[in-house]
Amino acid sequence: MTNLASDVLDRLEAQAIELPSWAFGNSGTRFKVFGTPGTPRDPYEKIADAAQVHRYTALAPKVALHIPWDRVDSFADLRRHAEEHGVELGTVNSNTFQDDDYKFGALTHEDERIRRKAIDHHLECIDVMHETGSRDLKIWLAEGSNYPGQADMRGRQDRLHESLSEIYGRLGESQRLVLEYKFFEPAFYHTDVPDWGTSYAQVAALGDRAMVCLDTGHHAPGTNIEFIVMQLLRLGKLGSFDFNSRFYADDDLIVGAADPFQLFRILFEVIRGGGLNHPDVSFMLDQCHNVEDKIPGQIRSVLNVQEMTARALLVDAEALRSAQAAGDVLEANRVFMDAFYTDVRPGLVEWRRSRGLPADPERAFADSGYLAAIAEERVGGVQAGWGA
Repeated sequence: MTNLASDVLDRLEAQAIELPSWAFGNSGTRFKVFGTPGTPRDPYEKIADAAQVHRYTALAPKVALHIPWDRVDSFADLRRHAEEHGVELGTVNSNTFQDDDYKFGALTHEDERIRRKAIDHHLECIDVMHETGSRDLKIWLAEGSNYPGQADMRGRQDRLHESLSEIYGRLGESQRLVLEYKFFEPAFYHTDVPDWGTSYAQVAALGDRAMVCLDTGHHAPGTNIEFIVMQLLRLGKLGSFDFNSRFYADDDLIVGAADPFQLFRILFEVIRGGGLNHPDVSFMLDQCHNVEDKIPGQIRSVLNVQEMTARALLVDAEALRSAQAAGDVLEANRVFMDAFYTDVRPGLVEWRRSRGLPADPERAFADSGYLAAIAEERVGGVQAGWGA
């Protein structure tokens, strides 16, 4: 059994992973959406479901919103509802990818009228943030082109800067703009924000409260994501993570399911760069549970992040640095791998018990009867995200 040192436990104590509201609604692929019994009928029920994850893990105190999917008559009332369930409202995500007007772009569009519409949507999101108490406005743009010559790529970058500048100028003093990147899809020839460098260039031109969001599924196969993490932390521009895992493209599977070693490596660089539990670096999930139950899938996800964080905290930094400085390749790798192969699960069980949490959150939730109760109570729930 591995006993986790007090300093490791202290750092785990502060860990917080934000949940996406859309993970609790129906989702699927372009081929099929499988409905789930007990699907939330409105954003209030999404938050109630998300609160179950925090109740059993103490790891997920915030819920991110997506506008317009989570639009309600009163966001102040939604905020009160969240607090009554023991969670807070977090990041507000904009949406400029589900309207026919945005076929050829939104913030980058040639037509000033359509750019105005897209900018105004983001200004609406900022108004929502004022009501919810949210700090971050997260922007992902499904913009680009499919064929050489189709679009003026430089002109689109210029228009993107102009649009983002207006949005950034409307933020409150304590609010941030976080720009996400994705190397392809739905555009295939060029994407307007395809990589961390483009996102960095755009946000650096805006100011100190504009940051980069790194989605772990938004890279080409084989990309060294932990190097990007290191670089953005070094530059002071890593604002948030969207954690998930993938086998091929943007699969949005449970984080750590496809490659737990990659998650470990990423979290090691977060720790090395001072990003763990740093107020400027938010951890969030961005996943779609297409075939598995939503709440158990989110519970598994936050536990995976916690476990790999615990392992990464066990790396003997002094021994690793000594081996690196001496050019001892195998010893440096051994120190690194020893931490990865350490079974921290018994230590995490004790951590949970000491805090009045169930030793096995997944089993405890399954035994609670919550899924059966909402399946009986909620009839006709159609809350859904992209692809549904």
